Amino acid sequence: MHSPTEETKQQVQSATQILLNKLGIRGEVTVNTDETDAYRIHINTEETSVLIGHHGKTLESFQLILGHILQKIFGEWVKAYVNIGDYREKREESLMYMAQRTAKRAIERGRAIEIPNLSAADRRVIHLTLSGDDRVETESQGEGDNRVLIVKPKHTST
Repeated sequence: MHSPTEETKQQVQSATQILLNKLGIRGEVTVNTDETDAYRIHINTEETSVLIGHHGKTLESFQLILGHILQKIFGEWVKAYVNIGDYREKREESLMYMAQRTAKRAIERGRAIEIPNLSAADRRVIHLTLSGDDRVETESQGEGDNRVLIVKPKHTST
């Protein structure tokens, strides 16, 4: 089992910097770890929109490619999350707000509301946000790009 050290954090930082350089993007990379021993990689760059892409798709791809590079380096899959500026925090805040608005609409209308075009990570944020709300339930349906998240009111018998 992989345990982060200062040396491995340096390897993650170096691999991230090399990948950025190969993409022709200038940026400063810092690496920390969290309580789950996942690497938290922060990139500070002037080219945030290029690296984030539409709805974070480029950022997700960058993170996936970096994950494969790190797997080659360490000989096993390691958790690594890439953040550009404060994109992930703002995106999570936006998704939490969307989840609450959608739950309110589902309750008011008394029917399920679909939310299309979400990444797996985005769906997870909404599931977690609404998991404590006893008035609604969430589920994901479909496959691949056609996967949607459904928020529906719980029908309670009184």
